[in-house]
Amino acid sequence: MSDTEQHTRPGRLADPDVEARLARLDELLAGLEAAPGPTVRSALEAVRLLTEVYGEALGRVLERADGELTGRLAEDELVGHLLVLHEMHPEPAERRAERAVERLRPAVRERGGDVEWVGMEERVARVRVTTGGGGCGAGCGGGTDDVGDAVRAAVLAAAPELSAVEAVAAAAERQAAPAFVPLDTLMRRGAPQPQEPR
Repeated sequence: MSDTEQHTRPGRLADPDVEARLARLDELLAGLEAAPGPTVRSALEAVRLLTEVYGEALGRVLERADGELTGRLAEDELVGHLLVLHEMHPEPAERRAERAVERLRPAVRERGGDVEWVGMEERVARVRVTTGGGGCGAGCGGGTDDVGDAVRAAVLAAAPELSAVEAVAAAAERQAAPAFVPLDTLMRRGAPQPQEPR
């Protein structure tokens, strides 16, 4: 059975329906957190406890799954987010962030630019963003800002435990190498220069 068939059979939610419910859940929780009173505190505690119980159930599923099944579960976007939420994802944050950048790369290249994973320092992901006009980082105008925003959103969705995504300009990433000076030029410079007659 394909993923599409699984997500649309009776009793299951298609991905857009899941996204709509998650967005609505965020709205409801934000409204609850802003409201005062003991009833609201009880509702938020109920949500927290329910989340913890479901997290424990998910952990037990992973304990009984082999490596292949765990990998397949982690590849599912919704399940992957739940694994991250409960700090159970089998892949490290850096690998997930790198894969998110690689997934965006073909679309960015179609627009004449490129995006490339540079690495991670502490909890900050670093990516090189260029446009079709040459080495240009997050400071460039136009489409680069859009690309940077898309990369930032994709990386933080895949690895929300990261604190930031830093765009690195292509030129800044290259080390400034000393200019090459041919040996014969140095020899000419060091040789005594003939004096002009007076």
